[in-house]
Amino acid sequence: MHPERHRRAHQGPADLTRGGSGIRQDLGFLLRSRRRRDHRRLIPFIVVTLVAVLTADVLLLTENREAADEPAAAEPVRARQTPQQSLMADAHTVRPVAPVGRLHKPHVFVVTRKPFSQKQLQKIARLSGIRAMELADAASVMLDGKRVQTLAVEPSTFRAYTPKVTATSDPLWNNVAAGDVAVSFVLGNDGGLSLHRKINGPSGPLRIGAYATTGFGAVDAVVSKDTGRELGLPRDNALIISAPKADSARLRDRVLKLLPKGTQAALVNPVRPQPQVRARDWPTGAFMTGDQLTVALRAAASKLGRPYVWGAEGPDSFDCSGLVQWAFAQAGIRMPRVTHQQWVTGPQVPLSQAHPGDLLFWRHDPTNPGYISHVAIYWGDGKMLHAPRTGDVVKIVPVSTRNLAGVVRVSPQAAAKVR
Repeated sequence: MHPERHRRAHQGPADLTRGGSGIRQDLGFLLRSRRRRDHRRLIPFIVVTLVAVLTADVLLLTENREAADEPAAAEPVRARQTPQQSLMADAHTVRPVAPVGRLHKPHVFVVTRKPFSQKQLQKIARLSGIRAMELADAASVMLDGKRVQTLAVEPSTFRAYTPKVTATSDPLWNNVAAGDVAVSFVLGNDGGLSLHRKINGPSGPLRIGAYATTGFGAVDAVVSKDTGRELGLPRDNALIISAPKADSARLRDRVLKLLPKGTQAALVNPVRPQPQVRARDWPTGAFMTGDQLTVALRAAASKLGRPYVWGAEGPDSFDCSGLVQWAFAQAGIRMPRVTHQQWVTGPQVPLSQAHPGDLLFWRHDPTNPGYISHVAIYWGDGKMLHAPRTGDVVKIVPVSTRNLAGVVRVSPQAAAKVR
């Protein structure tokens, strides 16, 4: 959508419990009422599951009004540097979004095939431990020729479910409300979508207003609900749940029992499990066999020279995690799709003890220094095989230790359990 088009911004802080399908006010009252009754009976749990803690920050770059239509390159990546925020000057004339209030850390992200009904939401709201919920629209959308998992939100209320740096950035949410799209750093940098560039969407051009890694599973783009309508996203088929003192895995299972078959639910910011045991403490047979490793490595090597395409899963093009998933599948190993899920498919080992077939991970995302954003397969002899980024090809290169997060030895059993 053209960035200068006037848009209606969401109305005020009270909309945290109002709007959308007209049921948020009832849900807010229900949550507040139950919170007064049961807060003394809540018992914190430790979630024993191999998951990654996902947090998010945001990177905003300045833009002159005269250069609003000119593409601009992202700033160079610096290891673990806190991104600096600045206003984006342009001609948007929408009402500013409501100021951020109390933040709600999300714990469960649910997507259904049909919009949530009032009855379903009321049942979920009554589950023990839930403190806040937010409706959104979710779908896969073609942006710049790429199929992107996109979330359409009410900026005034959804911002409270993002990390503090993101939530408190008025320029980001004002521009999203005005029609911009905020994309993840991985999609922007590796996928070749530079800041301030206008890209093709289903309903016309959209301007990339910011890099913002939200941390909601594989979601790589955020727009306003108004923009989502123009893109054709379904209404109210996604639900963000905040339950800070509940066992996230158990809560997810209880939520799924209340919803139709085919509903998907992912953990976000779950309680960290106990520290992972060392690789040598894992039981015999927990890791890939020599034959499986050979098949996976040969499969990956057979794709040398194939182009990097963001979101591609093979067999002719790949992104970094898509190559890992495809190669390991040839050896009968069921790997999760994205990097932060692959990060928890086994125990971590020192780089000095890495074996061929181990996975190497990096934190390159300056919008979120803790986020796992790249993966490669260790080839041996100090080299790695990976799909780097847009404009490059699958190749074998020396291992880079810049921003290296760690090395993981894949356990087929652990990998199959990651959701």
